[in-house]
Amino acid sequence: MTALDLSSPVAVVGTGTMGQGIAQVALVAGHPVRLYDTIPGRAREAADAIGARLDRLVEKDRLTGADRDAARARLLPAEDLSELADCALVVEAVLERLDVKQDLFRGLEDIVADDCLLATNTSSLSVTAIGGALRSPGRFVGLHFFNPAPLLPLVEVVSGFATDVTYATRAYETARAWGKTPVACADTPGFIVNRIARPFYAEAFAVYEAQGADPATIDAVLRESGGFRMGAFELTDLIGQDVNESVTRSVWQSFFQDVRFTPSLAQRRLVESGRLGRKTGHGWYDHRDGAERPEPDTAEQRQPPAYVVAEGDLGPAGDLLALMREAGIPVRDEDEDNGTRLVLPSGGQLALADGQTSVEFRDVVYFDLALDYRKATRIALSASQDTSPQTLAEAVGLFQALGKKVSVIGDVPGMIVARTVARIIDLAHDAVAKGVATEEDVDTAMRLGVNYPLGPFEWSRRLGRYWAYALLDDLHLRDPSGRYAPSLALYRHAHASDKREGTAS
Repeated sequence: MTALDLSSPVAVVGTGTMGQGIAQVALVAGHPVRLYDTIPGRAREAADAIGARLDRLVEKDRLTGADRDAARARLLPAEDLSELADCALVVEAVLERLDVKQDLFRGLEDIVADDCLLATNTSSLSVTAIGGALRSPGRFVGLHFFNPAPLLPLVEVVSGFATDVTYATRAYETARAWGKTPVACADTPGFIVNRIARPFYAEAFAVYEAQGADPATIDAVLRESGGFRMGAFELTDLIGQDVNESVTRSVWQSFFQDVRFTPSLAQRRLVESGRLGRKTGHGWYDHRDGAERPEPDTAEQRQPPAYVVAEGDLGPAGDLLALMREAGIPVRDEDEDNGTRLVLPSGGQLALADGQTSVEFRDVVYFDLALDYRKATRIALSASQDTSPQTLAEAVGLFQALGKKVSVIGDVPGMIVARTVARIIDLAHDAVAKGVATEEDVDTAMRLGVNYPLGPFEWSRRLGRYWAYALLDDLHLRDPSGRYAPSLALYRHAHASDKREGTAS
């Protein structure tokens, strides 16, 4: 099956923000669009709102006046479901309740033609379970748009257990014809994005709960070192703490309370207190008028070390050696097998976060992973109470001499960016191994759906096959709850490379 013909009417049931957005996408693509809502008058209000947005597109020269007028003529509110009888596609964006969605599609099945494509925009419910209420579940798919639908390009095309491949293909090609970037996905809790994105929030909250750093500092490190567009705390304040926690809880419960997806107790308390983020004026941050945004913890200026000794090439942090030389800091190279650390004049060591803790060693300061050490504007360091003040001062001064702001956090294994990226890579490998999606579609979904700087497999290739596995394995030894246990898929990925390259496993 190919994409729906533009002459085919498309219906959207549910006229909230998402429903209106989906309707606008189909309308601008050229389809006749019907809007339906169970609340009288809502469909007409939604049509007027869409018309106003079309006017703004004309004002911004993104749509011609003639195209706007033609689109308005194709947009029709419906007062009864029966008015959707000739539609070739019906997309629902109603309340996230299984019974509500099942009742809606049972009613539609008695109205529309036998080959009408039925789709849900659910983000948290099982596509299989919704379609299970139908006589013909083969034509039922998930079309998960991201908000705001007219702007964000990603659409997850979700096949339920009973979805016929021909209808999944039609949904995929239709989304692409609408100018979207579709990715194919099996019906799994959270689909691609909401499944693989959980560690981005969970690890930030875990560092906070362990009193490793405050929200402003964690957010700054994720942005300025990790390259993420927003930090976890500010992003969940924007999304809504209740919405974000609900998705996390749904994925956790759907995976039979898998410890890898355990919700945050700190976030639960935030929701219980009514501090839901921007929409209530207070979340992790105070968003009320006049409130001051807290600043990240930034170390005072220190003198750089007179020199550093490089034992090995620093692995993923190898660019630091060139930066030090450019900054005029002498680097003495020492050949050492598998060496990935710097030795400071104090005798202390500086090492990339690896899942271990500073307190385990005589005098070690860890530094966090960066997306690009040359472009990063902030670096996090971690040290224990036993770390020499001189070693920490030299480490701080070193990165400051490279033009970086420095945040010193608690002795948290895996720090902030490193543990987050490692867990995202692990969940991505696990999802692909279980047939959820392809590597390419996972990378596309994470870059377009949540604006990650790199897809998980792009990160994995950049960091090396063994990096994420080794870090998580070390974390698992220190937290044997199972939260950080590397998946079998990641284990196979890491050790397969060893075999091919002839190294010991």
